[in-house]
Amino acid sequence: MLFIVRWTALPEVEHAARDRFLKTGGAPPEGVRMLGRWHGLGSIDGIAVCECSELEPLAMWVREWGDLLSFSVMPAMTDEQLGKVLAAGVATVP
Repeated sequence: MLFIVRWTALPEVEHAARDRFLKTGGAPPEGVRMLGRWHGLGSIDGIAVCECSELEPLAMWVREWGDLLSFSVMPAMTDEQLGKVLAAGVATVP
């Protein structure tokens, strides 16, 4: 499954978050494949798109950073997946 992971933090944790990121690289644990990650300029927030088949590794990754960052994690769909869902709900007009 695909997930959109958003994070944000208050300015008072900027140095601690920076230091941890520089030390660890912020890599996800085994079981989570990060497809891309983007960081907001001038802020401590960003977004990542990840893929995993089990939720536990994703939850562990969020927990690992939970003392510094607030997270929003939501399931995501590709255009192709959404197109199938939308097409299934369209009634044919005679």
